[in-house]
Amino acid sequence: MKWNNRSMMKTLFGLLLTMMLVFTAACGANTNTENKPGNTAANTEQSATNEPAPTEEAAAYPLTIKDDTGTEVTFEQAPTKVVTLVPSETEAIYAIGSGEQVVGVDEYSNYPEEAASKPKVGDMTTNIEAVTALNPDLVLASSSMNTEAITKLRELNITVFASDPLTYDAVIAKIETLGKIMNKLTEAAAVADNMRTAKQQVTDAVKNAEKKKVYLEFSPGWSVGTGTFLDELLTLAGGQNIASAKQGWFEISAEEVITQNPQLIIYPALKEDPNPIVVGIESRPGWDVIDAVKNKQMHAVTEDPLVRVGPRLADGLLELVKVIHPDLVK
Repeated sequence: MKWNNRSMMKTLFGLLLTMMLVFTAACGANTNTENKPGNTAANTEQSATNEPAPTEEAAAYPLTIKDDTGTEVTFEQAPTKVVTLVPSETEAIYAIGSGEQVVGVDEYSNYPEEAASKPKVGDMTTNIEAVTALNPDLVLASSSMNTEAITKLRELNITVFASDPLTYDAVIAKIETLGKIMNKLTEAAAVADNMRTAKQQVTDAVKNAEKKKVYLEFSPGWSVGTGTFLDELLTLAGGQNIASAKQGWFEISAEEVITQNPQLIIYPALKEDPNPIVVGIESRPGWDVIDAVKNKQMHAVTEDPLVRVGPRLADGLLELVKVIHPDLVK
């Protein structure tokens, strides 16, 4: 099967943007009056009793955190000019309310909508000159995908914080850590709580359900095994990943998929038309005997929330469970 290498690498790039950060910073009091509670009835009552109104949490600087490259990064204050090298970091920084501090993003950062108008600093290959021209005081990167760029930027004394979360909970921890770095503890906690709530909703819904055999093809001819967040999402959503005997990301054995005979086939709704994943599935010899194909249980799911290790991973999980167990989650 012929396949456009750039298109496949674009999809792989989105999937491999995984990051885990260490949650170590202390919290202090926030003197920023804009971050204090508004004039609510509770605040009025506190004023009447001469009790001070509660303030939102604030990060304590200087703040030192070790990233997933093993490098200790120290922040004397909250960064004011941030460049993101991967879409998941762009989504996370906006989600915690620090979008105004973003001065540059990678070519694939398309969410939220306002991120698309930011200056671009490269795609799978970072344009170092474009980054330095923006004079950032923080660059957020993937420790697994931006290795070369991280090294070059640090040689130029530019602060880089890199991460590589491999699980759903690690993504939550990353967002909470970004909240500490950016002095957005309350906002980050709200995002983290939303993700935890979504996970609990899903696990509660499927706890007594029979596991369904699922085959996930995230890019033409490629699937995913254990040790990845996608395998975990399938499991959380009440599925049994038929590719779990292998680890990481790998090219499939068409014969092995036939042998495993999945009940469901799930794939991302790529922007190409026709979807090359569907074209490949329909053209593979012998796949017409697979239960998922015979019973028309092939389902497209929204691509970006499923494959980006950011706040919308919760949306990806919810969409998966609605496909795998539509009778349990509406």
